[in-house]
Amino acid sequence: MTQTDGESRELRDLATRGTAIGARLQGLEKAVAAARGRLDDALLDETVTTVERATGRLRLSAHHTVVAIAGATGSGKSSTFNALTGLELSSTGVRRPTTSWATACVWGSEGAAEVLEWLGIPPRHQTMRDSMLDTRRDDKALEGVVLMDLPDHDSTEVAHHLEVDRLVELADLLVWVVDPQKYADAALHDRYLAPYRTHAGVMLVVLNHIDTIAPEKRPAMVDDVKRLLAADGLGSVKVIAMSAREGLGVDELRQEVASRVEQKRSTTARVEADIAAAIARLDAAGGDAPARQVDAQQTRALEDRVAESAGVPAIAGVVARTVRARAARAVAWPPVALVASLGRRESDDVAAASRAGARPQAVAVQRAAVDNSIRAVADDLAHGLGAPWAAAVRDAATGRLEETDDALDRGLTAVDLRADRLPGWVGAVRVLQWLLFLAALAGGAWWAVLATQGKLGDAPDVAGTALPPVLLGAGLALGLLIWLVLRPLVGGAARRRGEDAEAALREVVAQVLAAQVVTPTDEVLASYGAFRSGLAQAQR
Repeated sequence: MTQTDGESRELRDLATRGTAIGARLQGLEKAVAAARGRLDDALLDETVTTVERATGRLRLSAHHTVVAIAGATGSGKSSTFNALTGLELSSTGVRRPTTSWATACVWGSEGAAEVLEWLGIPPRHQTMRDSMLDTRRDDKALEGVVLMDLPDHDSTEVAHHLEVDRLVELADLLVWVVDPQKYADAALHDRYLAPYRTHAGVMLVVLNHIDTIAPEKRPAMVDDVKRLLAADGLGSVKVIAMSAREGLGVDELRQEVASRVEQKRSTTARVEADIAAAIARLDAAGGDAPARQVDAQQTRALEDRVAESAGVPAIAGVVARTVRARAARAVAWPPVALVASLGRRESDDVAAASRAGARPQAVAVQRAAVDNSIRAVADDLAHGLGAPWAAAVRDAATGRLEETDDALDRGLTAVDLRADRLPGWVGAVRVLQWLLFLAALAGGAWWAVLATQGKLGDAPDVAGTALPPVLLGAGLALGLLIWLVLRPLVGGAARRRGEDAEAALREVVAQVLAAQVVTPTDEVLASYGAFRSGLAQAQR
């Protein structure tokens, strides 16, 4: 009966729940989920397979350790297998079969069935060592070992390659058998050793046929094997010189395997090595730069550059100058205001252009400046990220440049700059100024008429002074005084109106950038953060 994905996941959860290694596997799953759509699917699928293989192994018998004997044709791999088992289970030399199946010998049959089924070893290729009549006392040291003799990794049969590749991924402990003639074989080092540099803790190398080498030359050859392993990143791997045919080194190999089994660490160590390898592959593809977001300082700097490129300071300056000119005329003594009105048309034309949404000339250059500002921020945020993430960040930030420019145009044009409306107090002062000026004109005209008629003495008086000159003098004096007192306040009112206009324009810039640039980029960076967080959890 096949399991559904949900049932399979439930089994995995039960096998690893509450364990440190289970948390690390969950970290890998989180990293894969965050990287979907960013990194290569084949790589992510390979990582998922690693998680499934690891959890599958962890829910099987912890009493058994799977040891794989692997090597090339003629290396003495099967002789090594037979020497360890004490039986002629694997054919050697010209008698070797062409089957693509591995042979397994098990010490401790209880609980081994499910392990052998997971390994895919057919029953006819299984031998239970504890059921044999010649079981020796020293075999107890190998209790719990599932020893496999793999097909030749350099066989011309494709099926042999596939079986070796499959079982190398499943073994808790890998024993590579090499011989004096082919221990430097590139096929072995490039295909099986160097790619497993994270698996040094679950690997042994046996230099077989050592009896064919003069005793005085053996240490140098062992050192050369170690040198090649170090070049593969496997400098800590133990090398055992052995002759399966003569029995040299067989006890040392058996004791080393028994020691690994006794420690009960090979299964966990293999899973940890697989996790480390998966992390290394994901790091190489996704980059190992720290997680990041678009922070407030970067956002503000981008808004400043785009606002400058969109002409926001220039528009705000126009608003301030327009309001200053109109307010200055409004609070001025009316005759002065009438003279100043000669330059009114030019200022009003500028204000009208601002209200219509016009910005400084060379609009195309402005758009290029806006685009360059956004690209600069995208490059800064993408710096140090792996190529897929960097491309995703740049695409999120710059993929809608035309829409961003259009949105800025529409938004900035729609802002009410209020350049055509004066502060309320300025309007009140203008009315007062004209009332005082008219009072002065009325007083002067009244005075002139009375003087012409010789009736100055008939005019009403205020504190002994005729009313017409009082009106004339008071109107002129108060009007001039108000002008001189309030004129400095006009600059402050105009400056505040310009600041209000700039704030409104900057708000549009901020909203457009948030929707078109910052939020999409933050989403990509958040997924990268989840990716890094998952890998950090897997590394703990």
